[in-house]
Amino acid sequence: MIRIHNSQTGEIIDREMNKEELAQAEADKIATDLRAEVKAQAASDKAALLAKLGISGDDFKTLLS
Repeated sequence: MIRIHNSQTGEIIDREMNKEELAQAEADKIATDLRAEVKAQAASDKAALLAKLGISGDDFKTLLS
């Protein structure tokens, strides 16, 4: 469903998505899910590397400063 709100008139229209809007919504969801997966994998990789080095995140930040 799509909600269109005309702020000038206050009119609110709820309607089904057309084919193009539905395809875009699905593509957007896939992209969002992929970004979340990549971010989670990066965090996991970082934690594994820090554990392998035997240092904390704060120790790493101190080394970089």
